[in-house]
Amino acid sequence: VLENQDLQDLIKPQNVVFHSLNFNSTLHWQPGRAGEARDTVYFVQYKVYGQSTWQNKDECWGIQNHVCDLTNETSDIREPYYGRVKAASAGIYSDWSPSCRFTPWRETIIGPPTVTVIHSNKSLILKLQAPRSPYKKKRGSKIPMTNYYDLLYQIFIINNLLEEQHRVLVYEGKDKIIKIEDLRPGISYCVEAKTYVPALDRSSVYSSRQCTTL
Repeated sequence: VLENQDLQDLIKPQNVVFHSLNFNSTLHWQPGRAGEARDTVYFVQYKVYGQSTWQNKDECWGIQNHVCDLTNETSDIREPYYGRVKAASAGIYSDWSPSCRFTPWRETIIGPPTVTVIHSNKSLILKLQAPRSPYKKKRGSKIPMTNYYDLLYQIFIINNLLEEQHRVLVYEGKDKIIKIEDLRPGISYCVEAKTYVPALDRSSVYSSRQCTTL
């Protein structure tokens, strides 16, 4: 017969980590070494670094999921936070498994801009929109990520005539409307964009590719 202590260790959640995209921040974990019994439930708490008391996350108290949304609880984006999770199964409770320290401003992944392409016969006009955070202004619209960081946009052109289809950086800066001129009529061009954060020296993934024939 397994001792309670052994069972507590076997069901203790593993790999507790924060994932964050544009400040949408969730805590993720994996089942303990025993795998997962059907009746296993999880309990989540969080706190700001330096605080002595942990807060319960009511919506993630006794849940069966392996993810808990802590976006609202981590809205002071320059503060460091911790999350922790414990499991219960067959009336046995594990110890808490803590996450590493998580500072949203430093660690969130910033997404690419949204790109709208308008074409004329020899040029493309691109309209860029910064990714948005989950946090809202008083009037209810979501606050763009440009409120939190000095962001640059990087625009890449792919000329479909070239077999390698290599990307050429044609613009880097803050403008939201960009005109790319002297393109050849009848040629198919594709555009991709990235967001670059100089303060963190980090780029987003590429935006979805937009292709057009002039």
